[in-house]
Amino acid sequence: MTDLLTAVAIIFLVAGPFLLVANRFDLPTVPFLVLAGIVAGGFIDDTDLLLELAYYGIALLVFTFGTRIDLSGVRAVLADGELAALGQILVVGSLGVGFGIVLGVPPMEAVYLGIAAALSSTIVGTALLERTVNSDPVRGRLVRSIQFVQDLLAILFILLLGAGSLEVGYVGPALASGVALLLAALLANRYLFDIIGQLAGDSDELMILGVVALLTVFVGAAEFAGVPIVVGAFAAGLAVRYDPVDYLGLFNGLQSIRDFFVAIFFVTIGALVVFPFVGDIGWAESVEKLVLVAGLVVLTAVVKPAITTAILVARGYEARSATLASLHTDQVSEFALIIAIQAYMLDAVSPAIFDAIILAAAITMVTSSLTHRYDEQIYRTLADRGVITGRHDRVDAWSDVPADLTDHVIIVGYGRQGRTLVEACEEMDHPYVVIENDPARREEIARECEAIVVGDAMETYTWEKANVDDAKLVVSTVNSQPVSRRVLSLDTDAEVTLRAADRATALELLDAGALYVGQPDLLAGQQLARQVRELLEGDLTREQLREQQQDELERRADYIPLHLR
Repeated sequence: MTDLLTAVAIIFLVAGPFLLVANRFDLPTVPFLVLAGIVAGGFIDDTDLLLELAYYGIALLVFTFGTRIDLSGVRAVLADGELAALGQILVVGSLGVGFGIVLGVPPMEAVYLGIAAALSSTIVGTALLERTVNSDPVRGRLVRSIQFVQDLLAILFILLLGAGSLEVGYVGPALASGVALLLAALLANRYLFDIIGQLAGDSDELMILGVVALLTVFVGAAEFAGVPIVVGAFAAGLAVRYDPVDYLGLFNGLQSIRDFFVAIFFVTIGALVVFPFVGDIGWAESVEKLVLVAGLVVLTAVVKPAITTAILVARGYEARSATLASLHTDQVSEFALIIAIQAYMLDAVSPAIFDAIILAAAITMVTSSLTHRYDEQIYRTLADRGVITGRHDRVDAWSDVPADLTDHVIIVGYGRQGRTLVEACEEMDHPYVVIENDPARREEIARECEAIVVGDAMETYTWEKANVDDAKLVVSTVNSQPVSRRVLSLDTDAEVTLRAADRATALELLDAGALYVGQPDLLAGQQLARQVRELLEGDLTREQLREQQQDELERRADYIPLHLR
């Protein structure tokens, strides 16, 4: 225990300065955490301790991310996510196995290479996704559905390979135990979670303790059944109902736990890295390891996103949504690392294969944060050069715009502001068309709106469907700089109003040609000042103000963003 606490202390002491640098210059934290791990590895020479720390740390991370799985939120795109996930694993996994066999790797060890190349990281993908999920819910659910299906398949691989080989006497009981744990998790989610909430009352602390107790029960059950504890941790996460509206305190607490173990995870991965041509590693062994790492990186960071994009485009998703979603899959999964760690501890894989998987994981987790940072530029470069071409089947099938629509208002986004604008246009009997890229809301919008285009506002075809050439006004309610820049770049005589998250961005957009830019804090302040003035001057009574506020809150409660449902 003392050695473990010492290792954790070293990890955070070393990681602190790296995180300060990343925060100071607004840089991605993942590369700096991995670099911190490489440095920390020089102070922690106990590989077994690092493996144990990584194993248990990943298991707890899997639990915290399992709690964020919302089955209703991915239902609309689950079939497409399932196909993309299966396509990734089948194609990339086969290529990984074949790559290893060509290099002379034994077939069973080549299977671990295939798994490492095929599975994508829920930790990295979700952490990067949180920054954009509000402005791009379609991409959010696509990525989450892919991750969910891959996580289930990863659990299957862990159960199958838990003994280090496909032993008949182990596989059957392991699969039965895994299925039993997952079924128990679904039952707990449906029936037991509400009971825990009722017993906890309004106490967030008791709710967190109840969920931790649930984790303990499932991990203990996994240990008793003789299956890896990560299976129990994942099941415990599924047992927690994703409801951050009613259980805000619980999910804030889990967020803190997750952040703690995310730091340990990335630093530990860095500490486990063994570089070729360093130390006692021979030339031939280093070359072999370097080739293995290069192959895994190419399969993971290039081939896998390309296959995902092709599958999603073939399913009718627009090229941009497909490409940006696929760029969340360009890293080695933490599940693959768990499988590799188990195999290494059971002597089922050689040190060379294990080191190659760890180094490839570290590299792809660093590069993934960079590709996400520049995802729009990557997509635009590929699209401009004709590498990616989209299909518009769904846009045509789901859109409904009168052919003679002119002098109309184009409303981008159908959230709270979009609804208010639609109501205003209908009151004035002014023609309008709503652009919304969320296919899960198309039926709702079709019922409530006169004209709609279900498509991506970044795509030219979407604006053609909305007849932007003859529009009078374009109003974007989406708080997204890429969307705002795209609207400003349109070749149209229509006036443009946009939305920005902060004052500096709002000023930039005004300078770039926007007629008006809404900024939430400014608008809220103006509304508050107006209400105070009316209250002081007697134009608004205390009872009227309370009634207006209550009516507004009740009306807006009817709409809950999909990522919070």
